[in-house]
Amino acid sequence: MHHEGVRKAAAIPLSLLGLGVAGIGYASVVERNWFRLRRFDVPVLAPGQRPVRILQISDLHLTPGRTRLINWVRSLEALDPDLVVNTGDTLAHPDAVGAYLHAVEPLLSRPGLFVYGSNDLYAPRPKNPARYLWRSSKSDRRQHIPNLPWDELGAGMTAAGWLDMNNTTARVKVGDLDVFVGGIHDSHINRDRYDHIAGPAPADADLRLGVMHSPEPSNMSRFAGDGYQLLLAGHTHGGQLCVPFYGALVTNCGIDRARVKGLHRHESAWLHVSAGLGTSPYAPARFACPPEATLLTLVPRRPTRP
Repeated sequence: MHHEGVRKAAAIPLSLLGLGVAGIGYASVVERNWFRLRRFDVPVLAPGQRPVRILQISDLHLTPGRTRLINWVRSLEALDPDLVVNTGDTLAHPDAVGAYLHAVEPLLSRPGLFVYGSNDLYAPRPKNPARYLWRSSKSDRRQHIPNLPWDELGAGMTAAGWLDMNNTTARVKVGDLDVFVGGIHDSHINRDRYDHIAGPAPADADLRLGVMHSPEPSNMSRFAGDGYQLLLAGHTHGGQLCVPFYGALVTNCGIDRARVKGLHRHESAWLHVSAGLGTSPYAPARFACPPEATLLTLVPRRPTRP
């Protein structure tokens, strides 16, 4: 009887260990490669304007061997977007620029724009991935000299006509729309310079679009205060390791957990935060938060009742 009880007690942790191994396998092999397209209608246009489609990609954290991810991004051209927006953290390897440009090659003939994230400048480094669950990674950045080819990445996109929107503004034709765009570099590494673009966005633009990597509320409020109607961001990975029926445990920035991904409001503006398509190669797992790109269809607002 005594030995039987010992065997039963030992079986419990072994079964839990098996569940843990299965969960890690699912998160790192299945869900990490379970790419999805999310779709939202955004009622931000004036009545009578024709809808336009914005494809947002973010946080690829690309290494040259991510063939499934590269091919899936190539397939997005079939969505026929009017504008492509890349909200940063594209690279995770010094040799990934060619792989990225191959991934977006079918999209490069369309209007596009981009901002950088911290991982476009600084290569990821090994660390305990569990730290992500209890603290922001902002204080972890100890590198001061960029060691990823961010300039080559940007040159590849601008050569195709995409706009570099890091701490600058521009006007771009998107479908039938005259769009004013304001963008900032990554606040996660203190390269954002909102003062460079500060001031009321032109009221005569059909759409005023704000673009950033990390959705910090202080910057989002400045965008909204300057009249931007739609804000796009990434960075959060949607929480990356989430709890079913509860959601994200952390956001890795100043935004609240309820808005860690998806379409929400921020003051007077619409805000979309992408959960992104990749992960750090040193934390290659997602749970209850599949990788995603987003097709935002901008539609007319409902007329205001007199």
